[in-house]
Amino acid sequence: MKPDDDNGRLPVTERPFRILVIAGSDRRQYNCPGVDGKARTLALRMIQTLPQEWELDIEDLGNVFGRARIQSCNACVSTSMALCVWPCNCYEAGNKDEPDLMWDLDLYARLDLADAWAIIGPVNWYAPSSNLKLFFDRLVCMNGGNPREELIDHKNPELAMTLEHSDQWTALHVYHLEGRTAAFFCYGDGGGDEIDETGRPRILRHPSYFDPKDEPFDNERESYVRWSGSAGTAVSKSRITCGRTCSSAKAGSTATTRPKT
Repeated sequence: MKPDDDNGRLPVTERPFRILVIAGSDRRQYNCPGVDGKARTLALRMIQTLPQEWELDIEDLGNVFGRARIQSCNACVSTSMALCVWPCNCYEAGNKDEPDLMWDLDLYARLDLADAWAIIGPVNWYAPSSNLKLFFDRLVCMNGGNPREELIDHKNPELAMTLEHSDQWTALHVYHLEGRTAAFFCYGDGGGDEIDETGRPRILRHPSYFDPKDEPFDNERESYVRWSGSAGTAVSKSRITCGRTCSSAKAGSTATTRPKT
């Protein structure tokens, strides 16, 4: 079913399970290269496979023509962890000077509202896609970021360093999205001509760690979609262990849409 944000205020036992599926490929049909990435296809098929009584939230981070991009992280943590605000206050929704897709898509709140995340993306040049890397860079604030920007006058470095060394900081410096379950689905071209005669990638620091006989799927094209159904069942059971954390986090969620200033 479609997600209902109002359900985030209900106790875990009284609301539907909610999952956020992220397609992390940069490729889109109506921009370069003129075709959607496999991450989008897999995300759409995963949504069809998962239980339909769940709240199914899906987002594609691809480069849509004329749409904002995810702005880069400014590394506020290098000055002080307390200068890194949760959710990120370096940018804001609807800003024409520095348009930011993270805020325009309300991703901080949607990550907060979800019980589980499924992140799908390619390996491009031995690394995540550019958009997926930017996405995770901008999530450093969820790991101990400052939830009270008024204590540092929005972005005052001196106030932030003072706060970080105060007794008050211990209670503020927490994992804001603790208790969620995350699954990562990465794909490439199977190694192409980089697979050696043993079936291992040619560039492999510890060949003994990789045994081709232990590969779980004969048909990699369909493997993730088939697996997502059983993964979904396991993810839903995680509510038993994280329910208290999730319900308290959502009842007092700080990851709400930031008004323009």
